[in-house]
Amino acid sequence: MSNTEKVLTTEEKDALKALLFQLADDDFLFSYRASEWLGLAPHIEEDVASSSITQDTMGHAAMYYKLLEDLGVGKADDLAHLRPAGERRNSVLVERVNGEGYYMETPQYDWAYTVVRSYFYTQAKKVKVDSLRTSTYEPLADVAIKANMELYYHLMHWKLWFEQLLSSTDDAKNRMKQAIELVVPDFGDVFSYGNEKENIEKAGFIASEEELKANWVAALTPVFEKLGLDLPTIPAKAEMNGRNGEHTKDLEDAIATLSEVYRLDTATAW
Repeated sequence: MSNTEKVLTTEEKDALKALLFQLADDDFLFSYRASEWLGLAPHIEEDVASSSITQDTMGHAAMYYKLLEDLGVGKADDLAHLRPAGERRNSVLVERVNGEGYYMETPQYDWAYTVVRSYFYTQAKKVKVDSLRTSTYEPLADVAIKANMELYYHLMHWKLWFEQLLSSTDDAKNRMKQAIELVVPDFGDVFSYGNEKENIEKAGFIASEEELKANWVAALTPVFEKLGLDLPTIPAKAEMNGRNGEHTKDLEDAIATLSEVYRLDTATAW
């Protein structure tokens, strides 16, 4: 137990665990959905680049799960693989499927949807990580500083795809606009802390929901202005709030697949 952890009250420790589950589960599911594009990306260079980003993101999730392990919550691998959907605290956005079909059979994934989701999510992650770098919990601030170095390139990558496709053919523009319409309704819980809002914000581990959302809007505004598009409005309230354990059937299916090997022998070091 670190010196920093010793000063936490019981209430603060519970709030910290809640926040860490949200951060870890977000990156874990986001990287899993991205991994389903392996071998299916539009060209081989993108296959390599997006695979690298996926690997980095899974690494960020692992660091958050390790912080939970250090807090005595349980083994990091078990927290990632063995918790049922109802205990997950990721946003609904990251659990959505990439499109129709199954990657082992006849996937008909939507690249425009992936670009929009990835750009919006990565920009949201960036404003959170920027805030976490000055977190009152030093181990979390250290993780944020490490993640931020890779996140800079992730954001650059998805922003470039977003701008290029929305500056391309009419077909590409239409697909991207349709993708924005699909992504935005699921953005209602991305900046939410759910039922833990008061405790998380009071502890000073990260900025308020409202401040993060305002920073996200400020970051996206010049991009949308350059493209001549109206900035989408994030729903004031999520239809389903993943921070409170409200999820789609997509999450149950994802957990069953991504944890299939681990569940064969949880004592083995994979």
